[in-house]
Amino acid sequence: MDQFAPNDLSPYRVYRRSDWATLRDDMPLPLTEQEVERLRSLNDRVSMTEVEDIYLPLSRLLSLYVSSAQTLFNATRSFLGNGDRKMPYIIGVAGSVAVGKSTTARLLRALLARWSRTPKVELITTDGFLLPNAVLKAEGLMEKKGFPESYDTSALLRFLTDIKAGKRNVEAPVYSHLVYDVIPNETVLIDQPDILIVEGLNVFQPAHLPKDGKAIPFVSDFFDFSVYVDAEVGIIRDWYVSRFMRLRETAFRDPKSYFHRYARLSDEEAVETADGIWQRTNLPNLKENILPTRQRADLILHKSAKHSIEAVALRKL
Repeated sequence: MDQFAPNDLSPYRVYRRSDWATLRDDMPLPLTEQEVERLRSLNDRVSMTEVEDIYLPLSRLLSLYVSSAQTLFNATRSFLGNGDRKMPYIIGVAGSVAVGKSTTARLLRALLARWSRTPKVELITTDGFLLPNAVLKAEGLMEKKGFPESYDTSALLRFLTDIKAGKRNVEAPVYSHLVYDVIPNETVLIDQPDILIVEGLNVFQPAHLPKDGKAIPFVSDFFDFSVYVDAEVGIIRDWYVSRFMRLRETAFRDPKSYFHRYARLSDEEAVETADGIWQRTNLPNLKENILPTRQRADLILHKSAKHSIEAVALRKL
């Protein structure tokens, strides 16, 4: 991986796992093993040692960043003499399907919420901003679900604009992985959090710049810090197939599941089906849209085949 090769011109400072772990600085682990188990995504192996070595130092770093941002905001408000409301600190988390970004986002939320000042931390995924299946089918985009064009980007930008403006009770749509669709007329309310974590496949994706020079916002423009969860492409493919096999034995057995038809597949058929979905949809999306945004992240967590994070790349200040 380029970020982890010796390079004086790299914008990143690279830490091997053992070096990054020392940055914990004796910070106590506020999560129990049972809590970590609940936060772990299907097929994502995260040990207590991983939380201690990787996520505790990261939460400590983020606590410093958030505190500095709040100090700067207060100083700027005093300088301008206005009464602007405190804007929440927004953290973006991106990466491929099956790479473990949801686990990363949930662990960060749990750890950040347990700082001594107990900040209010919320988490949303951009799945809720996917266009409904009916719209995707009408526009021929079902095979490209998860690609940038399959999202209601305007709605996501409006949501983030309202969050950054400090508005009360901002609504976000809800997505069901069981039925594989946005749930009509169901929302969650995000009410002035101190920190908001936004997790999604393409949240670092830039828009196409207009030739007339007009200002257009990117989703990532709203982020104060960004994390990319990374692994080699072949390894992610294996994780995706393994997760599909586990879902075939669990969630897919529910008659309400969109993928219920896959529950009756043989092992060989299931592997072939999972690999076909990977090759048609997830791999092209990763190569064309997700992986090219890796270099836009402030921090990259690089995983080995065993799911453990073996190196951390932090953008230099």
